[in-house]
Amino acid sequence: MSRYARQICLPEVGETGQAAIKAAHVLVVGAGGLAAPVLQYLTGAGVGRMTVVDGDVVSLSNLHRQTLFRTSDIGLSKAVVAAKTLRELNSECRIEAVETPLDPANVTALVAQCTLVLDCADSFAVSYILSDTCKMLGVPLISASALGMTGYVGGFCGTAPSMRAVFPGLPDRAATCATAGVMGPVVGMIGTAQAQMAMAYLIGQTPSPLGQLIRFDMQNFRGSGFRFDSAPEPAADLTFIAASDVTAEDFVIELRDIDEAAIPATENARRLTVAACAAQTLTPAADQRAVFICRSGLRAWQAASHLRTYWDGKITLIAMGDTPPTERKPI
Repeated sequence: MSRYARQICLPEVGETGQAAIKAAHVLVVGAGGLAAPVLQYLTGAGVGRMTVVDGDVVSLSNLHRQTLFRTSDIGLSKAVVAAKTLRELNSECRIEAVETPLDPANVTALVAQCTLVLDCADSFAVSYILSDTCKMLGVPLISASALGMTGYVGGFCGTAPSMRAVFPGLPDRAATCATAGVMGPVVGMIGTAQAQMAMAYLIGQTPSPLGQLIRFDMQNFRGSGFRFDSAPEPAADLTFIAASDVTAEDFVIELRDIDEAAIPATENARRLTVAACAAQTLTPAADQRAVFICRSGLRAWQAASHLRTYWDGKITLIAMGDTPPTERKPI
């Protein structure tokens, strides 16, 4: 009996669906808690090729939910350890590890070669960078997020609207698993749903997971969902760029303080807070591009949104690292 017999016998899969699974190249961004069930289930199902992107290393405080890793893996590359484990799970799958963070400089090359993208990262910036790129290239995106005891998973781009159609703006404050905490089983449940939506797309299931969002609330043991197939697609106004794309002609605002970044991202950057940006009228030249820089992208988004209320020039954002504890985001 073949490894995949129990899924091939499903009428929704069959030999045709299994062939589609084998032919797929799935890009998984993030190798943490959401990716643990995603990577294991997709590898077990026989996805022909997967690229795992993560620039982080295994840490002790994440082991309660990042179940691909062991205590002996602490300090090692998450992408490399995950790839090694997955190859041992199913040698028929081709697994590639990319040990660098996803950013605007590498995203197009990574997405362009794939059948499907899964966003398992704990980052606002990565989610919007992936959504904008997937929308531009016509590649479907299954994105998920978990925090505390709640979370969501949705199918975007491809034949569906992008994340900007459902989440047009960021909240006032934000948090990550590192700053606000998260329950391991909640992450695993949402990651498993993400894996199932990925499988549904690969086998051509009807209704399509693209255009569907599912919310989970395990504090109150309930869930909800809705379709957004006809949601209007807004213009991708505040987009992210790589730090290497900044030029000497740009109007650059560095929102990280000295404790976060002793040296500004660029020599010509002005160091301000979001409050300071809101309290004054910044005046880029008409032909300049405004660039706002912070760690997670949230403060850059807030400051840029204020500028947009009175200036119609080009505005871009840069996210330079992890979210500081001062940024909070309830789901």
